[in-house]
Amino acid sequence: MPSITVQPSGKIYQTSSGISILAALLAGGETIAHKCDGKAECGSCHISVIEGRKSVSKIKPAENERLDMTVGVGSKSRLACQTIVGEEDLIIEILSV
Repeated sequence: MPSITVQPSGKIYQTSSGISILAALLAGGETIAHKCDGKAECGSCHISVIEGRKSVSKIKPAENERLDMTVGVGSKSRLACQTIVGEEDLIIEILSV
């Protein structure tokens, strides 16, 4: 069972493979913006995947297009609503406001 560690708080959430990071965080009670309800239309759930990037889903065109319009995007940027948890533990930072 993979876990998601949120930085800088250090909170750890146990999750299952195959669900989005957004769903896992919300199920654990984490506060994260998600204005479009997971449709990759707003970019409000912008995160940085610090560790475990190779085990998450690949970026699809809709997510890539939204990230192109999002401020502060880097090489580790993803949208939590579109990033599906794999088998490895993740360390992320929530970048949305």
